[in-house]
Amino acid sequence: QVQLAESGGGLVQPGGSLRLSCAASGSILSIVTMGWYRQAPGKQRELVAGITSSGSTNYADSVKGRFTISRGNAKNTTWLQMDSVKPEDTAVYYCNAAVVGRGVLGTLPYWGQGTQVTVSS
Repeated sequence: QVQLAESGGGLVQPGGSLRLSCAASGSILSIVTMGWYRQAPGKQRELVAGITSSGSTNYADSVKGRFTISRGNAKNTTWLQMDSVKPEDTAVYYCNAAVVGRGVLGTLPYWGQGTQVTVSS
């Protein structure tokens, strides 16, 4: 019913920049929050950045000052601008959305397929 399409992952050198994109489509009344998570092998998935429908943002301490999350005017798209990347940023990055759908109370979480980000010289 709801699909999140991600793009923008790839190989980047330390100190470089990368921009991830995510677009939600399907049976959507509203999206309360959108965010980006990442997961490295052997580690738990962690929140990188989130943004509400009103534009409030929050970031993991490890990416503050380096990453910026934004949201489109239609509120069904989000971007993660990654600057000054470090090798420890290497992970699979997943887009997440908390969606209010027709006939549903509250929100349901949806996830993108994940996009690999590799930071290496």
